[in-house]
This record gives sequence, C-alpha cells and structure tokens, in this order.
Amino acid sequence: MERTIFESEHDLFRESFKQFVEKEIVPNNNDWEDNGIVDRSLFEIAGANGFLGIDIPQDFGGGGIEDYRFNQIMQEEFDMAGVAAAASGIGLHNDICIPYFLEFCSQEQRERWLPGLTSGKYITAIAMSEPGTGSDLASISSTAIKDGESFILNGAKTFISNGIISDLIIVAAKTNPEAGHRGISLLVLERGMDGFERGRNLDKVGRHSQDTAELFFTDVRVPSENLLGEMNKGFYYMMFNLPQERLNIAISAVAGTQYAFDLTLEYVKERQAFGKPIGNFQNTRFKMAEISTELELAWAFIDKCVLAHNLNNLSADEAAMAKWWTTELQKRAIDQCLQFFGGYGYMDEYPISRLWRDGRVQSIYGGTTEIMKEIVGRGLGL
Repeated sequence: MERTIFESEHDLFRESFKQFVEKEIVPNNNDWEDNGIVDRSLFEIAGANGFLGIDIPQDFGGGGIEDYRFNQIMQEEFDMAGVAAAASGIGLHNDICIPYFLEFCSQEQRERWLPGLTSGKYITAIAMSEPGTGSDLASISSTAIKDGESFILNGAKTFISNGIISDLIIVAAKTNPEAGHRGISLLVLERGMDGFERGRNLDKVGRHSQDTAELFFTDVRVPSENLLGEMNKGFYYMMFNLPQERLNIAISAVAGTQYAFDLTLEYVKERQAFGKPIGNFQNTRFKMAEISTELELAWAFIDKCVLAHNLNNLSADEAAMAKWWTTELQKRAIDQCLQFFGGYGYMDEYPISRLWRDGRVQSIYGGTTEIMKEIVGRGLGL
C-alpha cells in the first residue's frame, strides 16, 4: 500500500540522506562494530551536510524546519540500510537530546550550545537510568545540592548511550531529595568537569557500534548557568519529551522489521530445499503473509502518529501504544525471519543475525513493554 504521508520535498530529502548513509556510514559499519564506537567525524560530517539539528533555528546553524517527517525519514533510512546501531547516536542526538535544549534553554544557553549541536562539535547524551531504578525515574538517587552559584553533583548512571563519545550530558538529579519526583532537576554536564568519570564501554548483546557507558559523579561542581529550565521541574520535562523518544523507537522498529522482511523475502525465493524454493512451502507463505500484513498496519499507525506529533496532538498513551506494539512486532517477526535462514541466519556474516540481536533491546529502553502497557491501561481508566 502506498504511503501518502510524504510530499515532494520529503522525497528529495530522502534521496539526499540515503546517499549520505551509503557514503559515510555503510562502508565504516563493520569497523565501528568491531571498535564498539563510531568516529566523532561522523557527527561532524552529518553536521556539515545539514543532518544535525534540523529543527534548530537557522540563526544557530540549524535547518529551522519543524516537521518531524524529516526526522522520520532519517531514522527509516538508518534502519533500511542496516546501520541502525552505528547511527543510533545521531538519532539520540537529534530526536531525544536536542528537544530538551530547544524547549528549556535560556537565550544565553542557546547561544552557547546550539551552534555546536548543529555542527557536530558537541555530541549529546541524556543520563536518566541508574543502577536499581530502571524505568522508575522518580526513584533516582543522584543528587545535585545547591552551593552558592553551583550545584554539587553526586551519584551514578548506567546504560547511557553516547556515554563515551558525548560532550554535553543532560543529567537528571534530585535538587530537593525530600520532594521525590517533584525535586528532580536537569543539569548539563560538560566533558572534563572535575569529579566526572566515565566507566568502561559496556559489552552488550547487540548494537556493538553504539557506545554505552556507566557515569560516575563525585562532588562535581556544576555551575548554576548549566541548569536546564527551572529547578525541580526535571521530572515534568522528561515526561514532556518521552512521547517523541518513544515514537522514534517505534519508527526504528518498523523500519528494521521491514528491512529484515525484505532480506528474507529475497532469500526464501532463492533458497532451495527438497528441490524447490522454501518460499513455495505453505508454512513459509503463511508466515511471510502474516509479517507483511502486520507491517502494513504498523506503517499506517506510525504515519498517523507522526502527523499527530506534527500537530502536537500525539498523546503519551498513543506513543506508548506505538512503542510497545512495534517493538514486540520487531522481535517476533525478525525471529521468524531468522528461522527461515536456518543455520546461516545464526552466522554473524548474515545481516539477519545482526538485526536479530540489535533489535532485542528496543522493547527495553525508552520504557519497557510492561511500562508501556501500564501507561495505556491507566489511560483507559483502569
């Protein structure tokens, strides 16, 4: 079914961005997988080509375009090229971190940080998760106690994407520990601040080219001018941006599933067993028909969510629906696709194996499937 969400300017942008991915990411993907991190130059090249901060005002070097369909196209092309892991740092930078800077920065902070966010000089991360808290953001234990014109930051974060490569890190910490979630603030931590240490690049099941780290804060003195927005409003700021984060993950899940399906469809038409292509067997036809049907439904819902988001009408419930259903589809469908590849599917040289292991985390980060269903259930008044 033809998708009708895009206009001619989006099609031109997609072609340009696809060329960027094929030239700058695809040839380096295997090396970055082996290294466990991408080169900083990727961000600089992306910035030079206008692919960072597309929604940042032109006065600060951005594209000045407030149309999430362009972000959607970038995420789709990452996944459809099989480089979602290597490119996930850019997605995190554009879709998850930059909205905080755009929405909550003061004018002085915008002038200080936004140009670097669009050029690739500053790579961003956001540090919410802590050992023992997971999705329960209200229970974080990191503190940032006011001391004159600074905050003294103490605590630890874990599973932080871009944790090694980042220059500016949005840190959620309690500035009023007695107030629970009403006492959380967001501070921008800068590379090189005294008392700030990064742990090792964590070994993960998948997404090897995405650096993921633990962060440690010991009496880090963060100047008051690095407070993002108002003091003790951090929890509400995080809730504000979570729908877009979850929509981004959902887009990635559907595009990644589509790529796996396309690879598998080609394979089952060619792979012979018992004297004929395995695609001729009824079980294969039925399973592929199921995945194809679910993909059509998923694309329709995702496109509807993107249009709603453009109008500021995407609710937290709808974003949660999109996130949990598409990521569960991704796990289920790619597992079935790998099964059709047989033993070859379990070999690292076949792209389907990487898609299988890289996709597993999608139903965990950004809020687990269980948390998403809880949000939807509460929205039903249950």
